[in-house]
Amino acid sequence: MAQQEDLFKKIVSHCKEYGFVFPSSEIYDGLGAVYDYGEYGVELKNNLKEYWWKSMTRLHDNVVGIDSAIFMHPKIWQASGHVDAFNDPLIDNKDSKKRYRADVLIEDYIAKLDDKVEKELTKAQKRFGEGFDAELYKSTNPRVKGYLEERETVRKAMADALNKEDFEALRQIIIDKKIVCPISGTCNWTDVRQFNLMFSTEMGSMSEGTSKVYLRPETAQGIFVNFLNVQKTGRMKIPFGIAQIGKAFRNEIVARQFIFRTREFEQMEMQFFVAPGQELDWFKYWKKMRMAWHKSLGLGDENYRFHDHEKLAHYANAATDIEYRMPFGFKEVEGVHSRTNFDLSRHEEFSGKKLRYFDPVTSESYIPYVVETSIGVDRLFLSVLCGAFCEERTENGEMRTVLKLPIPLAPVKLAILPLVRKDGLDEKAESILKELRLDFACQYDEKDSIGKRYRRQDAIGTPYCITVDHQTMQDDTVTIRDRDTMEQHRVPISELKTILKERTSLNNLLVKLLEDDK
Repeated sequence: MAQQEDLFKKIVSHCKEYGFVFPSSEIYDGLGAVYDYGEYGVELKNNLKEYWWKSMTRLHDNVVGIDSAIFMHPKIWQASGHVDAFNDPLIDNKDSKKRYRADVLIEDYIAKLDDKVEKELTKAQKRFGEGFDAELYKSTNPRVKGYLEERETVRKAMADALNKEDFEALRQIIIDKKIVCPISGTCNWTDVRQFNLMFSTEMGSMSEGTSKVYLRPETAQGIFVNFLNVQKTGRMKIPFGIAQIGKAFRNEIVARQFIFRTREFEQMEMQFFVAPGQELDWFKYWKKMRMAWHKSLGLGDENYRFHDHEKLAHYANAATDIEYRMPFGFKEVEGVHSRTNFDLSRHEEFSGKKLRYFDPVTSESYIPYVVETSIGVDRLFLSVLCGAFCEERTENGEMRTVLKLPIPLAPVKLAILPLVRKDGLDEKAESILKELRLDFACQYDEKDSIGKRYRRQDAIGTPYCITVDHQTMQDDTVTIRDRDTMEQHRVPISELKTILKERTSLNNLLVKLLEDDK
């Protein structure tokens, strides 16, 4: 556990040192749980968004996009239930004066039990070798059985308490399991209370009166209220989807773990409208497709898992999370939900406007059901960085830090490096840069030794370095260095564009998804 904490600290430090993520307003000592994306961070983030957008709108003929406003009519949030029910169960430690989400404290306790099981299985694997049967060991070893039984008991008790909104029972689990405050180390807890997460502000001037509006806590409602606009203008037939990327805001009291939980964040959501009765089949389809999308990033299939919801939201009849193994445990990066027809029904009720689809085949008019896929862009960004961050020893014994990012998503695709700044090598390198910069995100670097320049590019995840040397001046060839293998190959300058397009194209990832969808 300590090793994983150290790894996470290194990743956070790396993000700042190499221009991926900065604390917001840092010269004023920062603003809690708000972050800015630096020069490489914004490129990586934009590439992730482009991959998601194209995977939704290019690979599916029946998915289109919109961009709805952040400010919306306040009745929208009454209809959606956010005004009355968008709450977190919070608990305070009387000694440290720190506040926590009660369910997260319990989930962390469950995660520790999972860690204990994994450690026991790892030790047993070493002891018994290739013939080790993990499932049999789980069912027969008294210590492991005890951990698993306790895990199930705690999980069920938490799910029951959350479903019943029984906050005293939630607190009792924390007391009974002696869950301590990470800061004070004590169990001196207050009662569990609810806290609404929406930011509000005033719209209008003093002379004309003001009205209370909210910063949207999710992007989904902007899709629902535009359902008929898109359906009619796009001549869409059910089933069809509407995708959106945008900012959302939640007044998280327990914001933590770097950019994993922040107060201002970005979402990539797609609401898929289907005929009543077909929603669970489409839920299974999108569950499969979204997991395939994540695995296509090449961060290790074993690092992903589904986590089905014990407590369903009031609008859902099925829900699952896609979790990624962060240094601080498996955590949600995307949710897939079958939202029934709750949202459109509520907006029809509160607005007084019909939000129904007329099926020309059956001559029926109905309120569609919805299957939602929703990614937190910042969480996805963090999972990709955690999966790509690597410290390794080279053949000459030197340690290097490298981000093994998926090549099509890397912020910089190639660096052009003159071996020395003389003999015309720098001018030749600059001419190659001018030829390639319109097709690729390029960087030119002539400062320091070639080895140090390679290390700088490794640290920001640049997949290819093009080195211009004295042989280049004789035969118009350069070396291409591969980030992951550090191998170098000599190629003609005239072939660079073709080679790099084949290796860095986003289509390489999209093709994988097409194959998975067959």
